[in-house]
Amino acid sequence: MKNLNYTKHFILLSVLLVTLFFVNVSLGSVSMPIKDIFSILFGGIPAKESWQTIILNFRLPKAITAILVGSGLSICGLLMQTLFRNPLAGPFVLGISSGASLGVAILILGSSVFGGFLLNASLANWSLPLAASLGSFLVLSAVIVAANKVRNTMSILIIGLMFGSLTSAVISVLAYFSNANQIQQYLFWSFGSLGNLSWNEITVFSIIYFIGVLGTLSVIKPLNSFLLGENYAKSLGIDIKKNRNIILLITSILTGVITAFSGPIAFVGLAVPHIARLFFATSNHKILLPAVTILGAIVLLICDVIAQIPSSEFTLPINAITSLFGAPVVIWLLVRKKKIFV
Repeated sequence: MKNLNYTKHFILLSVLLVTLFFVNVSLGSVSMPIKDIFSILFGGIPAKESWQTIILNFRLPKAITAILVGSGLSICGLLMQTLFRNPLAGPFVLGISSGASLGVAILILGSSVFGGFLLNASLANWSLPLAASLGSFLVLSAVIVAANKVRNTMSILIIGLMFGSLTSAVISVLAYFSNANQIQQYLFWSFGSLGNLSWNEITVFSIIYFIGVLGTLSVIKPLNSFLLGENYAKSLGIDIKKNRNIILLITSILTGVITAFSGPIAFVGLAVPHIARLFFATSNHKILLPAVTILGAIVLLICDVIAQIPSSEFTLPINAITSLFGAPVVIWLLVRKKKIFV
């Protein structure tokens, strides 16, 4: 009976995801007839050639990016909440996003401190994703080394938070010595963005994303055992250190690539796993992993629709919309004082 309910839930969410995908693609500053939008998406010829360019080069990549970012952050949030057994853990607790932010800050703000060559480098197409990837990789390396030195999983959480504080301090120092234009450029990046990705960038993004997602399939059993504590997991023959490193690596890969291409997007990874647990009433990761994948994509598509301000040329920062959505959810969960892990 439960399996039948799960199937109904997944069918409902899948229909909602497809519907929101088409809604997202159909909205923007330029109004188009629905029949022309479908015609473009399925290889037809629209009434205006410019509409085809708008759909295929701007709206469609943005909708795909929203799906990848929303699902990836939600998966990371679920992994971190299970590993640390902490309902307020999210994809950014390891400091990976802060490392990516530091890489971008050094590129954009560092020209005032390190010289003008960084200013020229920041103008290249792939410079921001590469700088963010390098920063996240350096923090990832430090976290993995620390994880192998300590036995207590909670110590890794604290170390990740300390890395985040350290990188924030360095960014503050760089900002102090930077001019207004550089600070504004960094600030706009920190707002997060789902647009402006080329198909080449989305291809690279997708490959790394799917590598991370496939890696989660190997840790479903360890994740279920971690819910009852490390001692219970050991009694089942789970290699704690090995699986912990795999989970940290998967989370770091997904968080790093998402931050590199879309900037730091808050609250989705924190809120969606809780919504999935409440909606499916289970803590089984065989159900939760696909659930948060679909729900995360749905949530970010909704947030992007809101951010676009339909029929307006203005677009609100996606980070502001996700925070407006995520913060009330977290507050509600805390006020309810209900056991979050089912």
